[in-house]
Amino acid sequence: MRIDLHTHSTASDGTDSPAELVRNAAAAGLDVVALTDHDTTRGHAEAIAALPEGLTLVTGAELSCRMDGIGLHMLAYLFDPAEPALLAERELVRDDRVPRARGMVGKLQELGVPVTWEQVARIAGDGSVGRPHVAEALVELGVVPDVSGAFTPEWLADGGRAYVEKHELDPVDAIRLVKAAGGVTVFAHPLAVKRGQVLPEASVARLAEAGLDGIEVDHMDHDEATRARLRGLAKELGLLTTGSSDYHGSRKTCRLGEYTTDPEIYGEITRRASGAFPVPGAGGAR
Repeated sequence: MRIDLHTHSTASDGTDSPAELVRNAAAAGLDVVALTDHDTTRGHAEAIAALPEGLTLVTGAELSCRMDGIGLHMLAYLFDPAEPALLAERELVRDDRVPRARGMVGKLQELGVPVTWEQVARIAGDGSVGRPHVAEALVELGVVPDVSGAFTPEWLADGGRAYVEKHELDPVDAIRLVKAAGGVTVFAHPLAVKRGQVLPEASVARLAEAGLDGIEVDHMDHDEATRARLRGLAKELGLLTTGSSDYHGSRKTCRLGEYTTDPEIYGEITRRASGAFPVPGAGGAR
């Protein structure tokens, strides 16, 4: 089985619609794909309706969190999307995205960059607006060569010149809320140092004590030495290890299925979940 547990669609900051995403996942030879848009489950219904035969969809979201002043992302799988407490927190994060993006546009304008809110809104479309959309505007303007080039201290990285904070969950609270909604939590790309400051191992241990289920090890932002370090940490803390593409369509260079999760780990994730269950494809609309 080929299992990719971290992808994004136009419901947040990917370039494939949810329907396109599942069709592309099947074409890439995946057996299981997780749709984990940022702080939203809005793309799930479309993905399920279009799910091709032979492909299983894991519903999820990537939650925006902050701990000790450091931003991080928490992958949440197979939770009940209607559970009130978790839903309320996701809505708080989403509601803060527009004023935050407008704030970044304002800071960039002060820095002499001729970006406009209309440009960023056009790029975001119907998705939950976020830094990647602002980053793509910088690419369009020729300020940076690619989206990754915008995530630097000079521009949009945490603490960068044009960075603006938003409402984010404490990850311990996120773990508690996801578990209460019947879901499973995996710390996304925990040592992606190119994105900015990362949590020390002692903090990851605190998350494990709070009930964290796993950490994402095989990811494009982790080199071989980092993966080995994370596998050792996961073994020490009793955490599951996953692998994923973090696919964003044409917005990033990663390919669907570039990194995958061991079927036994996937089985354990589904065993622990009670809020929702994987959806097998039955030949959706094409």
